[in-house]
Amino acid sequence: MADTGLLKLLEQADGLSIAVLIVLSAMSLASWFVILTRFWDQRLIAKSYAEAHKKFWASGNPWDGMATLSGRDNVFRMLVEDGIRAAQHHEGQLAEEISLNDWITVSLYRSIESVTNRLVAGLSILATTGSVSPFVGLLGTVWGIYNAMQRISLSGQTSIEQIAGPIGEALIMTAIGLFVAVPAVIGYNWLLRRNKLLHEKMKRFAADLHTYLVGGKRIDTSAPLKRAASLR
Repeated sequence: MADTGLLKLLEQADGLSIAVLIVLSAMSLASWFVILTRFWDQRLIAKSYAEAHKKFWASGNPWDGMATLSGRDNVFRMLVEDGIRAAQHHEGQLAEEISLNDWITVSLYRSIESVTNRLVAGLSILATTGSVSPFVGLLGTVWGIYNAMQRISLSGQTSIEQIAGPIGEALIMTAIGLFVAVPAVIGYNWLLRRNKLLHEKMKRFAADLHTYLVGGKRIDTSAPLKRAASLR
């Protein structure tokens, strides 16, 4: 039986087959780059949230709390800065048109959205790779089978040994397309789920910060409920 495999495929590949391999390789590298970089960003934000939850609220005021948040790109430090800045600049005609509550809400919402947009950057590459790469691999397979049939017809040998080798080599393209697509799809869904969890954490922190800046006190959700006389 004729030797089969990727090396044999590369030896007999024409321009289109090489182009398909290059495209699939580029899509795979781009996918892994996005997965690793977005995971690193998510890891930093999760670590910053744990730090903010532990240190920021233990401080006496937002300024001291902000000083405890380390890192130049600390997301929660940015939220605190934007919230304080919004509270300080709520004056003049702006104070007459928009309440302090709404003004700080808009500022914090804008900050959260900027972080969310950064986290979703590149996820479209994963979605595109997951949906397109199998078809790119299939294109390489169809083209490889077409070339194999031409070589077989020119050689005049139609035994199963002569047919299985070239067809098997062509099918490798489909396998490569699937190997590229599967990590991209898994990475997309995994990162998307982690983004939702981080978004909820940022919203929770922003809600507590908003309450503190507007009312001067944070709602402690861990405190036990007290039964009031007016409540049944």
